[in-house]
Amino acid sequence: MSELKDQPCIAIAGICGRMGRAITELALEGGYKISGGSEAQKSEFLDQEVLFGTTSVTPVLDPKVAARTAKVWIDFTRPSATLNALDVLVSTDVKAVVIGTTGFSDIEEEKIALAAERFAIIKAGNFSLGVTLLCSLVKMASEKLSSDWDIEILETHHRHKVDAPSGTALMLGQAVAEGKRKKISEIKREPYNGPMSTRNEGEVGFAVRRAGGVVGEHEVMLANSYETVRLSHSALDRKVFAQGALVAANWIARQSPGLYRIEDVLEL
Repeated sequence: MSELKDQPCIAIAGICGRMGRAITELALEGGYKISGGSEAQKSEFLDQEVLFGTTSVTPVLDPKVAARTAKVWIDFTRPSATLNALDVLVSTDVKAVVIGTTGFSDIEEEKIALAAERFAIIKAGNFSLGVTLLCSLVKMASEKLSSDWDIEILETHHRHKVDAPSGTALMLGQAVAEGKRKKISEIKREPYNGPMSTRNEGEVGFAVRRAGGVVGEHEVMLANSYETVRLSHSALDRKVFAQGALVAANWIARQSPGLYRIEDVLEL
């Protein structure tokens, strides 16, 4: 990753987790200043000095301490932890927040929207720039194709992933909904299961697979009675999400309070 100018000082939630480590390592390679990082109460790394290359960070429980000199908070943890951090960071100098956490309920989404009155927040189910482009293509296809085209979304992740469908799959579903000028709740169907699982026109089905150490694979299938089109993306390394998160951090640090999407960064 090439070094960017005037990078904001950042703090990283769950700094010793899969995404936290990937973001930290790439940030250090790019010359970012890291104020600190947080870890959960039961983490074996809490209050222990952890080396990232030649740089040491001591994860703490309190986001306020982790973000003591930060301007941007990057959070890819759990919904409850992310919301707690937003509450605590109000009394810090943090101006912007990057949220890659997924699995929020409707009520929790409303809390994030409320926090966007104080912070510039960019929130996405996937920070891969390739996935962002994929969403744009899916929206365009959904808008152009007639109702006799069925749309199905398949996602595969590692065995440890908690929420399903993935945030990325829901992003793709949202792209379909926007193309159809509908709400995702109007087109998202329950999983096919049981003797009465006939497909209804206009619905979007979501299929989920969990296996091994798969970083992330997503496919959108569009099919009618005569042909099939498949649009897909495969993440080969977790750093693809870290790179997108850092690009987003640089962009959101310069924005006014509000709730933004990764599409805004690429002007899609």
